[in-house]
Amino acid sequence: MNGILCVNKPQDFTSFDVVAKLRGILQMKRLGHGGTLDPMATGVLPVFVGNATKACDIMPDNTKSYRAGFRLGAVSDTQDVWGEVRKHSDMAVSREDIEAVMPDFTGNIMQLPPMYSAVQVNGQRLYDLARQGIEVERQAREIEVDSLVLESYDESTHEGVMSIACGKGTYIRTIISDIGERLGCGGIMTSLVRNSSGGFTLDDCHSFEEIQRARDEGRLEELILPIERVFEKLPKLRLGEAQTRMYRNGVKLDISRVRGIREGESQYGVYGFDGGFIGTAFADLESGELRVGKNLG
Repeated sequence: MNGILCVNKPQDFTSFDVVAKLRGILQMKRLGHGGTLDPMATGVLPVFVGNATKACDIMPDNTKSYRAGFRLGAVSDTQDVWGEVRKHSDMAVSREDIEAVMPDFTGNIMQLPPMYSAVQVNGQRLYDLARQGIEVERQAREIEVDSLVLESYDESTHEGVMSIACGKGTYIRTIISDIGERLGCGGIMTSLVRNSSGGFTLDDCHSFEEIQRARDEGRLEELILPIERVFEKLPKLRLGEAQTRMYRNGVKLDISRVRGIREGESQYGVYGFDGGFIGTAFADLESGELRVGKNLG
């Protein structure tokens, strides 16, 4: 089996736990996940199966969307409800107050990674240091938040829900924490569902029980999505028979002899003469060469 198996990650599982569980169900070792989710979170987790694992680090679409519950008036060490709450505030905050600061947290913004995260500093995971009570200096990173919408908010309980569309490396609980800090009352995340990731949605996902049942009934392959789904937004190149053979062997092709090259486009999805997906390529207009990105098939 080669392709993508989308899992609706249950709560209390890390992304690595999901892969370990699937190794047992699928009886395969060659698996990898396409984007870390905290144990608290549920939702879309693409798992790469077989040869598709080569694509884990080259997904061209890194956009994700979430639905996050939050509570204002609290600060915790993990920035969510699962952590130790260290501060409380009874400060009154209106819906209008929240919506007034939300534009400051959209677009290309700088975000400081939380201590409870998988980010590495000097070769150590921040969460390992945090569990020892150690806090170290971190560098803020640029992230992209495409949209931030307040879906609901109850002024009496200080609880609400917001939807977020963002790029790779965005910590949703940190957005909520930073909004709370800006408002002067603090904020923590109370729930998180990832609705989409890399072009996959909850409609593409399956539970462990569904995957187990499909295995028992001998129809696992029905759940595996083709690896082409990851690259469907890239412009497509169809090679001739000789070109296919050379490209599979890592030979750079003459751009002038490849049909489908577009002005201003550098990355492509490459298909062989038989229509089968091969991998990705980069068009170097200066040298006039089509270079192999990563061959997957």
